[in-house]
Amino acid sequence: MTFLPIDPSTEATPCPPPHARKLALAWSATDRERAVLKVAFATSDRVTVDQHFGASAGFAIHAVDAERAKLVEVAEFPEEPMDGGGNEISAEANADMGRSHNKLAEKVSALTGCAAVYCLAVGGSAVRQLLAAGVQPIRLEEKTGIDVLLSDVRRAVREGGVAWIDRAFCRAGDLSRFDRMAEEGWQE
Repeated sequence: MTFLPIDPSTEATPCPPPHARKLALAWSATDRERAVLKVAFATSDRVTVDQHFGASAGFAIHAVDAERAKLVEVAEFPEEPMDGGGNEISAEANADMGRSHNKLAEKVSALTGCAAVYCLAVGGSAVRQLLAAGVQPIRLEEKTGIDVLLSDVRRAVREGGVAWIDRAFCRAGDLSRFDRMAEEGWQE
């Protein structure tokens, strides 16, 4: 791709390589109510989880509590090379190996503050980096609607018993648990 010249007397210039971008919705930054969890979804359309983590076109990041979920951020990335089977091309086969590793780090970094990421597949290196960043990778067997998954997460927040959600509460300190105990008549 090239930029077309504005002045016909000049030559066209090559387009700079695409870079990742992360967009936060303005209203999400001013929301008075803090969400319990932030959860990311590897998606090409912001509606369905349909992407491999390492080659994901983007992530839709939702703030989730027991009663609601709101889209708060979108991270987008340039397309990654894949083989015919939908797998990332190996580092040996990828002519630009260093760039490939940087792309994985960019994707992990884009999920800062998220408790989990849902995707169709995820490689071992990505799993290690995600877990080190405090993000639980969740691999799905097939394409699934984000609304269905958000409903499952909201139910799990209400009812408990899902390991990665329980761990996220422990990390965050889950101060709201004291309010819930008081409502239930918990006594010290």
